[in-house]
Amino acid sequence: MRNYDPYKKTILFFASLVNIVLMSLVFMYVWFHYYAATMFVATFYRKGHYAMIGLYALILFFFSTMYGSMKIGQYRRLEVMLSQYLSLFLSNMVMYFVICLLAFGIVNPMYMIAAMAVEMTLSTIWNFVIIHFYNRIFQPWKILLIYGERPAADLVYKVEARRDKYAIYDAVNIDEGIDKIAEKMKDFQAVIIGDISAEKRNDMLKYCYAHKMRAYVIPKLSDIILMGADRIHVFDTPFLLSKGYTLSLDQRLFKRALDLIIAIPMTVIASPFMLITAIAIKLYDGGPVFYKQVRCTKYEREFEIYKFRSMIVNAESDGVAKLAKENDDRITPIGKFIRATRIDELPQLFNIIKGDMSFVGPRPERPEIMKQYCEEMPEFSFRTRVKAGLTGYAQVYGKYNTTPYDKLKLDLFYIENYSLWTDIKLILMTVKTVLKKDATEGVSDNQVTAEKADDAAQEPVEKIVKEIVKNNQ
Repeated sequence: MRNYDPYKKTILFFASLVNIVLMSLVFMYVWFHYYAATMFVATFYRKGHYAMIGLYALILFFFSTMYGSMKIGQYRRLEVMLSQYLSLFLSNMVMYFVICLLAFGIVNPMYMIAAMAVEMTLSTIWNFVIIHFYNRIFQPWKILLIYGERPAADLVYKVEARRDKYAIYDAVNIDEGIDKIAEKMKDFQAVIIGDISAEKRNDMLKYCYAHKMRAYVIPKLSDIILMGADRIHVFDTPFLLSKGYTLSLDQRLFKRALDLIIAIPMTVIASPFMLITAIAIKLYDGGPVFYKQVRCTKYEREFEIYKFRSMIVNAESDGVAKLAKENDDRITPIGKFIRATRIDELPQLFNIIKGDMSFVGPRPERPEIMKQYCEEMPEFSFRTRVKAGLTGYAQVYGKYNTTPYDKLKLDLFYIENYSLWTDIKLILMTVKTVLKKDATEGVSDNQVTAEKADDAAQEPVEKIVKEIVKNNQ
């Protein structure tokens, strides 16, 4: 079978371009037939019409890129469609306000709503066609998993959830030796190099690079720290400078300004929803509306976080800190809704205004859970190099039940690659995250924290892989 992988990006680029052109044509029709005549200026010249259509295309391209609406193969079908709908909604909303500004008044929004309905229909049809042909042309990679002493069962289950793109057909321990692994690799298209020792991983990665073998590598904490290092080319030997500190003074000032610029207006806008939520919680069981809890922020300084109460009163009467489980019977009916929609997090806007938290940053942990994680993983305290956040890298790209080790990696990605644009992007991406159901999954019944149970983690990897392959045949 011919390998079309080198053309993948080009194919997806043109597919995305066609999608944007189709949406722009729909907007063009609505503009010329309904909105162009409402402009305040006496004559809206031809270049002005083209500028409006071009502006719409640029805004749609921005949101499509932001939410990954054409990341076919990387995202699931439903997630691609959700990204596309969200991009269209925000693009049309922005353009409606632009039209109102140009018309010096409120114009009829029904034409824009009708246009968006047509766009969503066309987008759905187009994406189904593209996804169909994409799945036929680009088959999932046949992958060999290379693992070490660290349990790899959880990694297998994660990859299996996206078998439409990645398919692990076998697993081998790195201790088998590079010669035996190299012989086995001949039957595979790619390898996943798991969390193995740095020395053995380097040897394996160099071998894959030399033999043009695709390798997916699980990064270590030191790798992520080096991602944020400065490159120095003063000498003929290249240097990587890891400075050891996080945000500079100007970055902290801009970050604080962004927090206040967003948090204060959001508090005003969200106040009616918070009032309704407070009334609903009070009427349900008469208990307190807010739930205050001690959490850790920058440099493990403790503060009280505010949330709407989503559980029964005295949910932790035994004094043991427990994360919410799947189908947790402590969660009230009102609580299920506000947790699913993230309304329970809105009172944290007051924490942001006070300065205890930032809008974007690692989620704050409870001191007792923080202590427990640090005993097993001292590096977990690296997350507290910046203020805790309402949203963050681990919230956008992870889940509620993501393991502490993976949360640490995701948060270090954010800290070591910080920029103001990263904060803005993560805030916009949070809108999509709120709409994803799996982002709020609780921990399993046999878990108290997000750490995986030992019995599940120690399952033999080869046996798991063989069972998965057998079930998929």
